[in-house]
Amino acid sequence: MVPVGGVEVMLLGAGLSGLVLLGLAIVLQRRTGVVWAWAFAGLVWSLVVIALVTLLPAQGDPGVVYAEDRLGTCSFDLGGPAPDGFWIFPGGQRLLNVLIFVPPGALMVVAAARWRAGRVLAPLGLGLLAAYSVGIEWTQLELARLDRACDVTDVVDNVAGAVLGAGAGLLLLPVLRPWRARRRATG
Repeated sequence: MVPVGGVEVMLLGAGLSGLVLLGLAIVLQRRTGVVWAWAFAGLVWSLVVIALVTLLPAQGDPGVVYAEDRLGTCSFDLGGPAPDGFWIFPGGQRLLNVLIFVPPGALMVVAAARWRAGRVLAPLGLGLLAAYSVGIEWTQLELARLDRACDVTDVVDNVAGAVLGAGAGLLLLPVLRPWRARRRATG
């Protein structure tokens, strides 16, 4: 089996997916407008980056992680299994878990605001971001080969980041909603 993981693979994946989603934004902006196209592509890209950072082994080759040696349940300890550090940055794991979900929270609100049902889509989107975080932690629990630890604290931190991002998205809406001004001018 070819080992896949490590910072280099994560950066390569982020770069390649960024190029693909850049192309998607350029194509979509002709049909949906610049703001929505870039918000949507940015949202998808941020979700891909989160998957790369959380679902690839931190080291290029974690070695053999036997299924019977993995944890049987998620950690419910405040701060999680590594409260003092994270494999890239020393300290601040909880802050990083919050910050990584801020961009998708903000971009989801900006994308949802394009549609009349945005007031329903934004809370639904927050729920989906929470479900995405739960799915990541469940995957980390089930796949011992990832050499990752499932932690309920991560879900709490991720949801907090998504909520903060949604708040930032709401603050950005008056600047980024040119379609509203066009409707008033033509309506």
